[in-house]
Amino acid sequence: EVIPDSTTQINFRTLRAQLVADGWWERDMVQEAKLIGIYASLVVGAAATAHTVPLVSIALTGLAMTNSGWLGHDYIHGVDKFSDKMRMFAAVAAGLGPTWWSDKHNKHHALTNEMGVDEDIATDPFLFPWAPDPKHDSPLRKIQHLIFFIPFSFLFALWRVDTMSVVIKAVEDKRPAAKEELYALLAHYGIMLTLLPLSVWIPATFMSGLMSALIVTPTHQNEEYFEEYQSDFVTAQFESTRNAVTTNPFSEWLWGGMQYQLEHHLFPTMPRSKYPALRPILMKFAEENNIPGGYRESGEFEILIENWKLYKRVAEADAVPGAPYSRGHGQLAAINLGFGPAAGGLTGVSK
Repeated sequence: EVIPDSTTQINFRTLRAQLVADGWWERDMVQEAKLIGIYASLVVGAAATAHTVPLVSIALTGLAMTNSGWLGHDYIHGVDKFSDKMRMFAAVAAGLGPTWWSDKHNKHHALTNEMGVDEDIATDPFLFPWAPDPKHDSPLRKIQHLIFFIPFSFLFALWRVDTMSVVIKAVEDKRPAAKEELYALLAHYGIMLTLLPLSVWIPATFMSGLMSALIVTPTHQNEEYFEEYQSDFVTAQFESTRNAVTTNPFSEWLWGGMQYQLEHHLFPTMPRSKYPALRPILMKFAEENNIPGGYRESGEFEILIENWKLYKRVAEADAVPGAPYSRGHGQLAAINLGFGPAAGGLTGVSK
């Protein structure tokens, strides 16, 4: 049965068509040059201080890793000619593959906060965003608000491991450009290990993981979760997403466009430099279309505190018999059907 489009979805298509006509997908090359220049400066600084001031090098490398992830994220999503040329940037600069990112991340965009389907909220057994069924519970849940920074720190390392696993399988399956991606990833590790000693590179990876996790987790986890497929994509994005309002130029850069999470989810192929100007347009759209909860945003520190409070509430809650399993129950697109990196959980074992 085909569900008719809602008025909100029809109005959104009209808005998108107008934005396309107005040139919102034209990339600002001056802004791109600035962002790439900042990344390059961080790498040069990290290499220059690696053997003389290692703590500075670790900090610069961690910032470079996170920054390159956000740049690569923009280019992998992008549909313009510049993005086509920069598609392998994330692989060379961050060690993150476009194939893995697209397979996992596009599903998150399409089915945001759908329990058992969206891999970005399937973070148990180390972190539970809702109280689980007793059979899927873990003793770690009771202390997750005290130890959250540990699994957060492993984020970038896990992304790297998943990337290599996916690209090797992609080469075996002869997927397009898989070999080129593998070569780009090998080049990344060759460059990194040439420029930086392991005593810098390894702690920087965990520092970057912590920063990246603090940025990517709070913009969805405190909003609505869905047990069923949401046919109204636009309304679901508004209901499951909260933006972060940064307070200074450094934070604005560090968040890498992720502070405009709603703009990104509704217009993922639009260059991130356009998102600040898009904000008032979406505020008006939410008001005119009576979106439940409206346009949601909180201060950058407030949203982090609220995310920690969520972990604490779930830690103190009792397990709930019959609660949705984070990897699904075999429904359409469920994680436990085996199509994504999170299919077997962080241990790799299906449940």
